[in-house]
Amino acid sequence: MPRPRPLTNVSSAVPYQDEHQLTPRTPRSASGSRTSRLEQGFAKVQLTEANENEFDEDSTLQSAPLLASSSTAHFSAHPRGPTSAKDGRKDRKKPPAVELLSLAVSRIPLAIGIFASGILLILIVLSFTRPEVLHRYVGAKAPNATASANPKLASGSKPVHAAESEKNIHLISYENYTTFPLHPLQYAEECAKLHQGYMSHGDYWDISHMGPKDVQHSSDSTVCSSTITYMLSGLVGLSADLALMAQVAALAREQNRTFFIDDRYWDRGKWTDHFEDIRKTQPGPNPGCKPPPANELVACPRTARHWVVNSRTAVFHLGHEFSNHYEDPYAHNLNRLKPMFESAHTSLTTTIIPSSENKAQIELARKWLSSHLQDGSKKMHGLYIATHIRRGDRKTSSYQFADRKVPMKDYVEAVTTTWGRLHFDDIHPPVYLATDSPAAYRQFIALYQGPVFSLYDAPDSSLRSLASPAEYSRETFDQLELKERVIATRGMIVDLAIVGGLWAAESDLHPDAVICTISSNVCRLAPVGMGWENAFGHVDATGDIDITNVRWIDVDQKGQMIPVWEAFELF
Repeated sequence: MPRPRPLTNVSSAVPYQDEHQLTPRTPRSASGSRTSRLEQGFAKVQLTEANENEFDEDSTLQSAPLLASSSTAHFSAHPRGPTSAKDGRKDRKKPPAVELLSLAVSRIPLAIGIFASGILLILIVLSFTRPEVLHRYVGAKAPNATASANPKLASGSKPVHAAESEKNIHLISYENYTTFPLHPLQYAEECAKLHQGYMSHGDYWDISHMGPKDVQHSSDSTVCSSTITYMLSGLVGLSADLALMAQVAALAREQNRTFFIDDRYWDRGKWTDHFEDIRKTQPGPNPGCKPPPANELVACPRTARHWVVNSRTAVFHLGHEFSNHYEDPYAHNLNRLKPMFESAHTSLTTTIIPSSENKAQIELARKWLSSHLQDGSKKMHGLYIATHIRRGDRKTSSYQFADRKVPMKDYVEAVTTTWGRLHFDDIHPPVYLATDSPAAYRQFIALYQGPVFSLYDAPDSSLRSLASPAEYSRETFDQLELKERVIATRGMIVDLAIVGGLWAAESDLHPDAVICTISSNVCRLAPVGMGWENAFGHVDATGDIDITNVRWIDVDQKGQMIPVWEAFELF
């Protein structure tokens, strides 16, 4: 058989020479030593003395013929060293100590770089997560921190506020203003400046990584040590302010800060014209202390010593960070909002209390309604369906309606279907109708076949005078005389109490169900007065409302919004 042509131009092969050509061993008898080695793989090829000098053993010679099969048990991808002539054992050439030392030295810069990178990564993480630890180790003086380690403080504990130490504070300048406190919209502008191009990633009460910010404070010891003030702006409706205020009052209770109401820009008279003095209902940690000077009120950041909030700055404080901190993180859907619901309920039952005059009007309306519902011939047993119709400048949240107003037939249909679902009865139940629109009142009573009660037809003239004179819009409302605005506000408070059952004693009349639109803040407050289970039924673990027993009916989104209820509105 002709000899195959030797391989050429292969880097791992020995250069071809005729006289030193690699040849496989010839099989011999089973007793021969060469024959016994055949089963163990191919043997080493003995090179001539000239070739041994020309090529390096370890770098150029291969340990097996190029055509050896990889399936052979003795196949190896690693080069083999020469075999000893005596016993056939391998005698690998070990690298000199100098080469080992050189290799180790060459790895030192890489090891140092990896170690330094690890230290730098740790420092970066600490600077974001625990800056106080980093300050302590480097010997720098860290700014005072809030109680972020335990943000939900127990009642009565005193948190550490950013302004308790005047050192290391970045001063906020209001030097361009001459009148204090600022107008609500001016506070909103200052908050926008502070938040421009900046996004916080810390906890709700964390101080900025750039350090605490505040104005200069006086040293008057009679001033409350730390406060939260809700400023009534006159830029939104009554119920919108109350829903926001309920959350802010809860923050003041949690942080053990004195709560104040500022009504100098309000278009509805004085706060005490309609509600009890807030210092009596929520006195705070220092009863009798003086409110801070007007020039010390700061809208942003919230960690300032004397924080002021209004309907236009609430978007900077009651938005995403607020939800992340105060929602129930382990719940789903509607259940996540239950802590906010409970905060609002506490505020509206212990802090925001109607004045004595408004209480008298609420009681008068309840007695009038109860006298008709307890009539034995009607057999209503004190039950009624509350319905609120908002017109004026308010549009629906849903875009399914051509004019962004829910048709009157939808309200009427919701009343009858809700009563039938709850009581398995097809009668037309009594309805208490609260509305800002005289025209809507006339349309409803013309369409609904059951009894309707409203401030518009109250037998008592003092109650009848509280009915809304026109559809509400801020522009037209502000054109009324102050006395008319105060009266209209009082009528809104009475309607809010009868519709949602707010400020009612256990023995007082309560609505059996409420029909309203989530686009109205009256509708947001109504469940707070009704109570969680009474409003939404038994909410399951997934946060879905109980469609069988729910008594709070939104005819705007009709359950398509997730979650179906909101605690307040941001502007």
